[in-house]
Amino acid sequence: MRKIGLMGGTFDPVHNAHIALAKYAKKQYNLESVIFMTGGNPPHKRDKHITDAKHRYEMTRLAIDGIDGFFASDYEIKKPEYSYSADTLKWLSDKYPGARLYFIIGEDSLAYIDKWYHPAKLVSLCKLLVYPRDSIKTLETMADKVRKELDADIGIIDAPVMDISSTDIRERIGKDLDVSDMLPKPVLDYIKDKKLYGT
Repeated sequence: MRKIGLMGGTFDPVHNAHIALAKYAKKQYNLESVIFMTGGNPPHKRDKHITDAKHRYEMTRLAIDGIDGFFASDYEIKKPEYSYSADTLKWLSDKYPGARLYFIIGEDSLAYIDKWYHPAKLVSLCKLLVYPRDSIKTLETMADKVRKELDADIGIIDAPVMDISSTDIRERIGKDLDVSDMLPKPVLDYIKDKKLYGT
């Protein structure tokens, strides 16, 4: 059976922690591939300014270029309507019939997954792979709660807590501070070339 991972996000911008966590998940759960899905019109950020989708997708594509088994998808950014993970997972399950889907999310997302669009449908379509934002211990406790409430299949990604965020990167770039250790070089070069985030 094919095992396909999904790493979704606004990716504004994609950064080293995204890449590292996807690598941890791919190795630990023996995934054939990981699809990086750039959010086109995320409903939970409808009141926030988001960088144009074509830039976010291009940065994601550049970030994973050459990494074995990593692929970028523009499926969501081509949709005019809001993008919901449950719908994207249904699209992937139709695209790869018979494959097992693994949805990679953070501990913070797991905390409110019951508030997501059609959470029961979402967890029926995949196994959740969750990485720690606080600690493995707090994540295990939360995962047990969600397993019981939603009958969800949840795997823990054994990875260190990584203190890198897209928000912090945007703010640092806007203040002309160094972010070279937080981003893949092609992404940083793209940001400078396109003058994103106040560069």
